[in-house]
Amino acid sequence: VTKCYKKGRKRYKFCRSYLSNENLMFVKVHMPWDVLCTYAEVLHIKLPIQPNDLSSRPSLWRYVSCVTKPFYPDEKLIHKETDYFTAPFEKDRLEYFCIKDRDIFFTPAMRSRMAFYILSRAPYEIRGSIKKFGITKLLDSGVYKGAYPLHDCRFNVESIESDCPNERYLLFQEWAHPKSFYKMQPLDLIRKYYGEKIGIYFAWLGFYTLMLAVAAVVGLGCFIYGYKTQETSTWSKEVCDPEIGGKIVMCPQCDKDCKFWRLNSTCEASKKLCIFDNFGTLVFAVFMSIWVTVFLELWKRYQAELEYEWDTVEFLEQEEPPRPEYEAKCIYEKKNPITGETVPYSTCGKCFRLSIGIGTVIFWIMLILASVVAITIYRLAAFFAFSTKLRTEDLKELEPLKEYVTPQMATAVTASLISVVVIMILNMLYERVAIWITDFELPRTRTEYENSLTLKMFLFQFVNYYSSCFYIAFAKGKAVGFPGQPVYLLGKYRNEECDPGGCLIELTTQLSIIMGGKAIWNNIQEVLFPWLKNLYARHCSGQSVASDKGCPRWEQDYRLQSISKLGLFYEYLEMVIQFGFVTLFVASFPLAPVLALVNNLFEIRVDAWKITTQFRRMVPEKASTIGAWQPILQGIAILAVATNTMIIAFTSDMIPRLVYYWAFSVYPYTENYSNTMTGYINSTLSIFNISDFSEESRPLSPARNITTCRYRDFRYPPGHPREYDHTVYYWHVIAAKMAFIIVVEHIVYLTKFILAYIIPDVPYAVKEQIKREKYLTQVILHETNLKLVTKRIKSPEDELQEGTIHKLSAEELLDFDD
Repeated sequence: VTKCYKKGRKRYKFCRSYLSNENLMFVKVHMPWDVLCTYAEVLHIKLPIQPNDLSSRPSLWRYVSCVTKPFYPDEKLIHKETDYFTAPFEKDRLEYFCIKDRDIFFTPAMRSRMAFYILSRAPYEIRGSIKKFGITKLLDSGVYKGAYPLHDCRFNVESIESDCPNERYLLFQEWAHPKSFYKMQPLDLIRKYYGEKIGIYFAWLGFYTLMLAVAAVVGLGCFIYGYKTQETSTWSKEVCDPEIGGKIVMCPQCDKDCKFWRLNSTCEASKKLCIFDNFGTLVFAVFMSIWVTVFLELWKRYQAELEYEWDTVEFLEQEEPPRPEYEAKCIYEKKNPITGETVPYSTCGKCFRLSIGIGTVIFWIMLILASVVAITIYRLAAFFAFSTKLRTEDLKELEPLKEYVTPQMATAVTASLISVVVIMILNMLYERVAIWITDFELPRTRTEYENSLTLKMFLFQFVNYYSSCFYIAFAKGKAVGFPGQPVYLLGKYRNEECDPGGCLIELTTQLSIIMGGKAIWNNIQEVLFPWLKNLYARHCSGQSVASDKGCPRWEQDYRLQSISKLGLFYEYLEMVIQFGFVTLFVASFPLAPVLALVNNLFEIRVDAWKITTQFRRMVPEKASTIGAWQPILQGIAILAVATNTMIIAFTSDMIPRLVYYWAFSVYPYTENYSNTMTGYINSTLSIFNISDFSEESRPLSPARNITTCRYRDFRYPPGHPREYDHTVYYWHVIAAKMAFIIVVEHIVYLTKFILAYIIPDVPYAVKEQIKREKYLTQVILHETNLKLVTKRIKSPEDELQEGTIHKLSAEELLDFDD
């Protein structure tokens, strides 16, 4: 990269030069056997000591595997690895480990992790009392352009070298290639090639997608049920009936410029609402509350299996080394009162750093809420404008769309699109702020750093993505007053009212647009951007794909994109936000699991293709769980029960319908003696005398041959002793909603608690294997040495009888196990 200064201008012009004779030097780092053994012990790497002699799966699995075999990678290409019992490596006990070949004893992922550990702590300069070290600092300062492990071969061409493992080629063919979209992921090979941290992410993503298939089938069934019954809905028929809905004149929903309108103008919207607002939705909401618990509990079991198979059971945080950035900034030392050892610390207190970080996070959350208020004000103004134009009979060009494009729907769609744009902009801004805050807090380990950043980013994303949905579900149309006494926001804007069918259809529209827009944007970012960057780099350097054949491996990898240190973090964040949409608001949109399933089927292969073909090989990292995302998922699961119950109670029109059907559709409230839904629309629309309009809200257009209009509420009609007060129907509905929330929440929470209790987090077979491994570690690595030393040492009585006392040699003392 060259910098050019153009005279006569107050700016720099940066020019990238991709010259063929560029002075670029590659340094290949090699670790000898002794160094590998030393740092394997330092990093507590577990290595095989004996083949596993316990069966991990029941015999029934053999019959199941015959059916599922076509959905697994080709065993001829990706061989199943031998299962071993493992133990933390000890350099002085090499003879007890299964070392068949020193060249393959340490996997490439282990070698890369140890090499990066050394490079990240290697000193290169001392200035006074400040000691500079680490490859990361050299990369940031531009001394080096890149530091990365090498891929073992080209992704689309099998290596002709006999000793080349071709693992990248196998991953592309059996995992990342579009033709393998139906196959299960080769997790063991992914872990071996990229490390445990990448492996656990793809394991979680695959398991989540598999569980989504169950939810998608049930959700699709509920959608089909709603679609089939939309034409038979009694209340929807009443809305569309020219003799009922056609004769009901509705009050204007804004001040002055809004006009009176007929109820049957919302006929199509009411039919669409029947698809999502039915008894099947209630069943699906309860099912999803149970599903999310089963998903998390089964994931814990699967995660425990992976922890054992991948030797991360005893991967503790105290074993994780400090971050190089932490060691570089903590130039002072103090004594640890527990261990007595000296540990680094900084002069800036941790409490002060955390206080600054929390204050900044709160400020940005308030900024998001301010944007939500701004969008709400837009909704009020837009509804006013749409109500003026879309109700005008002179707009003949909108006549074919009038049945579908209502003022409420037009406002919801445009506001949703604006919300998506605002969300994307705020995401880009806050991402940098969150990283700056976390760097300022100076976490000690990599795990602490990622957990701190995870919490900040999720809190922000939670408010950013879900705030508009919470507004529609629980705020819109809940405090609007009545036409004679409307409620105003900020004393100026009249609060939005829901469609006569309710706000559920608007919540569905908001969810579908945000989920769809987010998925499209993420796919563009993940696929198109890296591919275009690599294509542009090749074009500028004058290289082609064919030229890679004679190009060294390190130069081919250098042309690829370098993956961000937080690349995996953003993948988790994307999926957790999607998990929130699938669980928190699923009562309003049963197709959410279907959309998430389709997106995730692409997401797995896109992520696989991206890291296999477009990015340099990342430094492998150790990880035993999905980290801070686990409690976040559990929190979402608990909140989902409350949100879905409240959506059915307050946003849906299901409870008022049930109250009318069982209590108010029969005598003495009507002349019917059997329960029916006939007359429901008329009973839920109150009457208002147009002469009671205030001067601020009176419509400018005169009413023609009408003296009253209708509005959605349960109030006494004009002329009644308690005119415009709430009726007994209203209080029955409120009581039913409270009872519904209490009963359903307690039943679902109790079911979740029972399921979480009866499903163990660790399978019994895994517990047995862990105990067996600990026993073998104790016997092979410790008791064997103790027996050898005991044989060499005679008892003091025997020594005295022989008239001599044996003195241990230095080698015997070293062999003696404390």
